[in-house]
Amino acid sequence: MSSVESERPIVIGLEVHLQLNTSTKLFCPCSTDYIGRTPNTNICPICLAVPGTLPIINDRAVALGARMGIGLHCAIQNYSNFHRKNYFYPDLPKAYQITQYELPIAVRGYIDIEGEGGLKRIRVHHVHLEEDAGKLVHPTTDGRLTGAAYSLVDYNRGGVPLSEVVSEPDMSSPAEAKEYVSRLRQLARYLDVSDGEMESGSLRVDANISLSNADGSLGTRVEIKNMNSLKSIERALEYEIVRQNKTLGSGGRIVQETRLWDDSEGVTRSMRNKETASDYRYYPEMDLAPIVLTDEEIERFEKNMPELPWEKRDRFSREFGLSKDEVTILTEQKELAAYYESVVNAGAPSGRAANWVRMEVLRVLNETGGSITDFGVSPAALAGLVRKIENKELSSTVGKDILDLMAREGCSLEDAIECSGAAASRLTGDSLRALISSVVEANADVTGIIKSGQDKKGGKMKFLHGLVMKESRGQADPKEVSEVLSKELGL
Repeated sequence: MSSVESERPIVIGLEVHLQLNTSTKLFCPCSTDYIGRTPNTNICPICLAVPGTLPIINDRAVALGARMGIGLHCAIQNYSNFHRKNYFYPDLPKAYQITQYELPIAVRGYIDIEGEGGLKRIRVHHVHLEEDAGKLVHPTTDGRLTGAAYSLVDYNRGGVPLSEVVSEPDMSSPAEAKEYVSRLRQLARYLDVSDGEMESGSLRVDANISLSNADGSLGTRVEIKNMNSLKSIERALEYEIVRQNKTLGSGGRIVQETRLWDDSEGVTRSMRNKETASDYRYYPEMDLAPIVLTDEEIERFEKNMPELPWEKRDRFSREFGLSKDEVTILTEQKELAAYYESVVNAGAPSGRAANWVRMEVLRVLNETGGSITDFGVSPAALAGLVRKIENKELSSTVGKDILDLMAREGCSLEDAIECSGAAASRLTGDSLRALISSVVEANADVTGIIKSGQDKKGGKMKFLHGLVMKESRGQADPKEVSEVLSKELGL
């Protein structure tokens, strides 16, 4: 959790924008694949607001917006509509944004997070649909937010469908805000609503923060933008808490404004006075019919919902007997959870499979920079390896080498075992007894203490056991080593 402290209670609400997983934009057939594209090539007269053009709603975007709302326990509205949000900005060619305002697609939801004192429920005010704006590029020599002599505009992103999730001001620390965004991103990925990549702009967060007054009333709210990672959200809010406390403590006044987070400097900077609803002069979008969803359509959306992250966590705990930490890691990504479950279904014991996926599979992925979707070891192959270790045919140490061979060389389990020489070099029987005898003889002082009964806590025995395992290079079974070592010492 965050270490920042505040003299006054902290109140935080977040507006999270998710780019929806659609192939075309919200109101036109232009592609949403704009990353790395030549500027101003994924555009059409509708994107550019050419007079005489009319928007047409993307049905898949509506379905994804409803799905996100259901995932957040919201009520899906039978009737919702769009408004024009008027403001002038160079990346908004219409000089207004088409967005849902008074009647959003979903209302009154919640999501549970791990808060400062345990499980905490964060209320969701509503989920609404809107179009994205274009993107301004500010060339600077030092890479900072200020100092550009001119700006360039790219309209490729303009019109990409967004789902905006607006929370109630229920978070009371930067750490809770970070956790909320993390859980929201996980949900969006489980539902295939959005890839939730903050680095590419698929998930963007606007934070509203205030410090309560002495009488308990809410203080002046400040909005923070330009946070492009979970860490930057936490850092920006921590900085803002310190700034506001210092301002109020010195008798100053907090101004309602929008501030930008400068990640390189670790500070927020004033951008503009915070607009209110009246500043935007909302009025209904007359070129779009309202969205009407029947009860049957909403029921169909609900029936088609996949297993949610918290449902999967509960099921993994119940069915596989896993700890809270284990299920948290295994279910963080939908694909990793599916991989683990396939390993268990292929015959691996659930506990040992959990350890191998959490520790070794994630280790290899971290070292190679890959993802579980393109991992070179199939669930069935890993299950076979885990079973051999469970049956004492291989040691865990050798198993790790075999997994590396399978993942990096793309070979089968059998080929990896042969290449590693594990089958031929397995230490057991006479070979193991000879090794243990040599270790015992080389450590006569230690064995003397054990035989005299002075090793009350078993530390010397563990020392010898460790030496044998080290000398065997992982080729011996730990349980068999204990048995043979005890016999060798006459215990």
